[in-house]
Amino acid sequence: MAEEKLLTVRDVSVMLDVFEKDVLDLAEKGVIPAYKIGGLYLRFKKDQVEQYKKTHHHARPGDQAKEERALQNKICDFFYFNDFYILAVFLIILLGFFVYRGL
Repeated sequence: MAEEKLLTVRDVSVMLDVFEKDVLDLAEKGVIPAYKIGGLYLRFKKDQVEQYKKTHHHARPGDQAKEERALQNKICDFFYFNDFYILAVFLIILLGFFVYRGL
């Protein structure tokens, strides 16, 4: 009797073209049947995932908005974590300008 190979969270995320967190959320909600091995790791049966894929289309219409928010968050994080350095470079350039002009 051949044993069926169970899929990992990463395998399912690749099959469904979604993030691994989305797979975990779907499993937690019970949308996709999941199995715990040793109480820690989720595994999925390939036929159940394929059946879910056929019945649910993951067009993800909000992806463009999510990408824009992600870019905004990255920019905000950049300025938040580097504000001192940006201000220091600006002040050095300003002081250099005044020194060069002789003021």
